[in-house]
Amino acid sequence: QVQLVESGGGLVQAGGSLRLSCAASGRTYSMYSMGWFRQAPGKERAFVAAISWIGGSTYYADSVKGRFAISRDNAKNMVYLQMNSLLPEDTAVYYCAARVGSVTYEVPSWAYWGQGTQVTVSS
Repeated sequence: QVQLVESGGGLVQAGGSLRLSCAASGRTYSMYSMGWFRQAPGKERAFVAAISWIGGSTYYADSVKGRFAISRDNAKNMVYLQMNSLLPEDTAVYYCAARVGSVTYEVPSWAYWGQGTQVTVSS
């Protein structure tokens, strides 16, 4: 079992930056792939970024490549999402997620979820 708690959301102007944090609890945290997803009003939850538990390979949605960066600190049981050059279309609730095994972009394949943190980007 893994429990996830996100923080760091807020209101920012277009072009600004935010860093989201996700605190994980659970004995085998380092064995989980970690991901960030987002859900805008009226839309389905969608993949944003993920990092593998072995090797630290990173994966990004096309819409955020070059602007967002995911990282993890296994010693602190933390995963981060640095978001730069934010756009109004990045506005959404952002969720941290974990799964045993390799990264997948499919939402139903992720077993553990945080409660979400709101990110609002004003134009």
